[in-house]
Amino acid sequence: MGLITSCCKPSASDVLTPDTETRRRQQVEAAERRRVQEEARGVKDPSRVKRMQQRSEEMEQREQELQKQGGATLKWSAD
Repeated sequence: MGLITSCCKPSASDVLTPDTETRRRQQVEAAERRRVQEEARGVKDPSRVKRMQQRSEEMEQREQELQKQGGATLKWSAD
C-alpha cells in the first residue's frame, strides 16, 4: 500500500523551490498586499480617509504656526 501512495506524491527532488532572492521578493510583495488590505479594511473610500488625514495634519500645522507667532488663538468663553 505504501508503494501506491508514494508514487502519487512528488519526491523532494521533483518539487521546485524558488531561490532565496525570489522567495524574499515574494515575501515582501505579500507583506505589502497584507498592509494595504489592512489599511483598507472597513473603509469604504480610502481616498477620502487620506484626504481627511491630510486636512487634519494641515490644521495642526496651522495651529502650531499661530502659536509660534503668538497670533490669535480661538477660545470659547461662556459669558
